Formats: sequence, structure tokens, C-alpha cells
Amino acid sequence: MSSTTLIKKYNVAAPRYTSYPTVPYWNEELWDEGQWFNSARNSYYESSGDGISLYIHLPFCENLCTYCGCTTRITKNHHVEEPYIDAVLKEWEMYTRVLGSKPRISGIHLGGGTPTFFSAENLARLINGITENAILLPDADMSFEGHPANTTGEHLKTLYQCGFRRLSLGIQDFDPAVQEIINRRQSVGQVEEVTSAAREMGYTSVNYDLIYGLPLQKLSSVINTISEVIRLKPDRIAYYSYAHVPWIKPGQRRFTEKDLPVDDEKRTLYEQGRNLLQQAGYHDIGMDHFALESDTLYLASRNGKLHRNFMGYTHEYTKLLIGLGISSISDSWYGFAQNVKQVEAYLKSINNNKFPLIKGHILTPDDLLIRRIILDIMCRGKAIIPSQHSSYNDFMERLKPLEEDDLVRIKDDEVLVTSTGKAFLRNICMCFDQKLWLKEPLNQIFSSAV
Repeated sequence: MSSTTLIKKYNVAAPRYTSYPTVPYWNEELWDEGQWFNSARNSYYESSGDGISLYIHLPFCENLCTYCGCTTRITKNHHVEEPYIDAVLKEWEMYTRVLGSKPRISGIHLGGGTPTFFSAENLARLINGITENAILLPDADMSFEGHPANTTGEHLKTLYQCGFRRLSLGIQDFDPAVQEIINRRQSVGQVEEVTSAAREMGYTSVNYDLIYGLPLQKLSSVINTISEVIRLKPDRIAYYSYAHVPWIKPGQRRFTEKDLPVDDEKRTLYEQGRNLLQQAGYHDIGMDHFALESDTLYLASRNGKLHRNFMGYTHEYTKLLIGLGISSISDSWYGFAQNVKQVEAYLKSINNNKFPLIKGHILTPDDLLIRRIILDIMCRGKAIIPSQHSSYNDFMERLKPLEEDDLVRIKDDEVLVTSTGKAFLRNICMCFDQKLWLKEPLNQIFSSAV
């Protein structure tokens, strides 16, 4: 079957599988905070030697990027920084009391929003406040997201002194027309300046985020953007498909579907970009991610230690991930918990000494098994399907057409993703998503798979 035919056949709404069950299928009615805290403690004590990971959501941005699907708060008022940091530090203190000891931290990631909206001084206060109540492991993986247009030398220096060694820059596309319509402006010169300064300072890994399928994006703009990226040579690249969900993110209504490349045109953007990256020495790690052979993400993919969580692919696996700040999701492996999405509600809850949790899910034994299968497909390109599983026949029946289309190969109870199938990982994982099949959504809640 031709690639064009495959794209049309499998271009359906599908989860990105940063978790299983996916958030829309969490059983919120059977979840309560007590269950979540028990699962977090159990996970923590089972793997305390490995440490825990922290994700801190810093939601503020000065301008709205209209393509963005993240939880943000748009403001030019920087007085919001200090009360928000105070609340995050208090939330962390509350978690340390739940865990009952001084946690060992193996990684911290600052996401957003725009973490570099915050002053370098306030970011230092945040990180120092976190580590005062913890033991930061010597080889802790510390990374932050920065906007190339406002990441200063002071940001880089201060966070480097706090232990950060990885920087992620959101670029998306260098074409002026695309930048104008998505309201996201940064020049090649700004990106090069930040990248060079980080490397000179001692940062060991630089990531660029790129997006294909953006409004007004043409093949020429993708080629030009990736050519500049290859010249700057980041260590790893996330090359995402734009998710058009205006019913969730009203900012995307600035443009319409008529402005978007779709179907064959959109897929050509991805394939051309992927080919250019591979020719330049970047390896296809998994869905959306590429890395040089020297980068830890590539090494993790080679030694079977690649992991996927709410932040995407990572070389770092810890059983317990705690999310701080609005909308953050925590993961104990056995359960999930998400914070409220509004800044005011978050501050009010913390100031009243209450955890700002709004919903969650405790995984059943069947959830845990399917989660492992999906994780193995996403990270290792293969999975063992226990023949005694009650849904084994359903799994195999759903996989049949994918096997006929050479997306997977099935040998006994093992499913192997083919080189063709690597571009359709979301579709393959859907075959095992029991909750999706038992209750298909009435309205579209996921972006297109390809």
C-alpha cells in the first residue's frame, strides 16, 4: 500500500499516549486524594534509591502563541511571579510531609507557559527553595524550556549554577509569515545567540522544538527552517505535529482549517523534515523525537531505557513523578493526579493549606498491564501480549489490518513495529486501548494521528 493511501487510512483522531489510561478516560468517581497519596508513598518507598522527578509548571507568557495547546496565563504584569513561586514552594513542602522524609531528586524540569518569563533571581529562589527540602542527586537531570526571544545570559548563568545542564528552545518555524499568524516571533540570530551562550557556559544538551502542519506553512519554509536547525546542530529535536483543537484552545480560531496543510501536504512536510534530519545524523527515536548519537535520549533508546511520560520521551525513568503548579500531572506509576488549571484557584487552595488537586485515576491491574504494553510499543517498538489476557483476541483482531498493511509483525505473542509502522505508533497503541474501544468519544477530543 502506498504511503499516501496509508496516511488517508490511518489519519484518525488518536491519543498521544503520554499516559494510559489517557486523561479523558480517568475514573474520577472512584478516585480520592487519600488513594493518590497512598500510591505516591508506595511508589516513593519502593524506589527511594532512584529518586523522584519533579515537573514544575510556570504558566505565564507575555503574549499568546495562537498555536499553543498548553495551560497558560497571558500577562505583562511580572508582579505575579513571587506569589506563584511562594505557592509552588508551599505545595512542595506539603508533598515532603506526605512522603515523610527528605526526598532524593533525580530530575527537575521547568515547563510552561514560558519559564523564562520569570526573572533569573526568582527562578533561583524557586530551585533553591525546592532543593532545601530535598537531596539533589549528583547526576540529576535538570532541564528548562526557554523562549529564544527572552532567554537572557543571566537566565542561563543562574540556572547553570543551580545545576541545569539541558535547555529546550521553542522554535516551531523560522518563516516570517508563519511566525506572524501564530504570534510567535524569534529570529535565527536570537536562537543562535542563546544556543552558543549555553554551550559556552557548559550546557551539555540543547533541544529544539519544531512543529509541522502550522497555518501557512509550506514545504519551502520547513526546508529552510530545518536547514538552519541542522547548521546550529542541537543535540535533540522534537518535531511535533500541530494539534488543531480550537474547541479546546480558542486562540487557534485566529486561523481556520483552510490555512492548514492537511493530508498528503502535511505528511510531506514531516517526511521531508525527517529525511533532512536523518541525513544530518539525527536518529528517529520514536514518535516526534530525533537525537544525535552523543545525546542521552539516543543512548537510552539503544540500551532499552527510553521512557515516555507527560513531558514526552525522556532518558530518565523514575517511578514517582510529582507535578507542581497549575495543571501539572503527577504519576506514581500506580496512579495519576492533576492540579487545578486556574491560577486563582491554585493560589487559594495552597493558601488554605489544601492540595490543589482536581482529579485523578488509580490504575487497575488490567490498566497496569496495558500501560506496560503501550509503553513498550512507544519506547521499544515491540511488546509481549500475554495470551491469557481476557482481551487478547480483541487485540489481535484489531492488529490484523495493521499487519496486512505492514505496520506491525506478529510472531507468537510478540508484536513488532516495522519501519513503516514507526510513523503510525499512535494507531498501533490504539489497538490496545480498551477504554477507548469500550467508550468511543461522541465528540473529537484528540488530534489527528498523522
